[in-house]
Amino acid sequence: MSALNSIIGSSPEAISLRNLIKTVGPSDATTLIMGDSGTGKELVAKALHDCSDRVGGPFIPVNCGAIPKDLLESELFGHRKGSFTGALADRKGRFQLADDGTLFLDEIGDMSMDLQVKLLRVLQERTIDPVGSSITIPINVRVVAATHKNLEQLISEGKFREDLFYRLNVMPLEISTLSNRKQDIPALVEHFAKEHAGSKHLPIRLNDASMTLFKDYSWPGNIRELSNLVSRYSALFPGTEIDLRR
Repeated sequence: MSALNSIIGSSPEAISLRNLIKTVGPSDATTLIMGDSGTGKELVAKALHDCSDRVGGPFIPVNCGAIPKDLLESELFGHRKGSFTGALADRKGRFQLADDGTLFLDEIGDMSMDLQVKLLRVLQERTIDPVGSSITIPINVRVVAATHKNLEQLISEGKFREDLFYRLNVMPLEISTLSNRKQDIPALVEHFAKEHAGSKHLPIRLNDASMTLFKDYSWPGNIRELSNLVSRYSALFPGTEIDLRR
């Protein structure tokens, strides 16, 4: 299943999101995806890549919040042997690995201010300088960034560069929370039940009362929470009908 078809649902929010991806995807413009944690920002980024002329190139994801800030520069731009302790060989960064494709910068709001300056220059000049190198390398990469944070608030607090925000926000795209598209829950449950069923069992099912409980729940963890819950029930009660009242 393509990434676009994996965006499940018939709600106005799901339909609007798929249509917007089809419109924005073919553009080479930098895109900023905004949405709460668990709403599927990486899936949307992959769908944008799949709808673009870069689909034959690599899709390289980077979680800016999961990599220590003193290593993120090397991770993004690469380094030369001996440029710092532990740099035992030349290494390409994610920008070079994503050449002719798409680089997905997740949790861009966690990036340090000094690295934001370097990222801004890369977006403006379309070149990178590996750590410890005097050679500038041209890149051909589409950048898609994502965040669950309010970047405009971070700008007002002096924690995010305003010029970088406008450079990233050329094509803004916002993902709705699951609580705002509850009519999609039955289709999502069916999708994840099939995904987590395995080869030996039929997918689990929810009875009507259980589905009502799912629809009444607020889902603070969004689609990721729903997927994880269906995965848990699939492991504990494979191939059965689930009754949450028991």
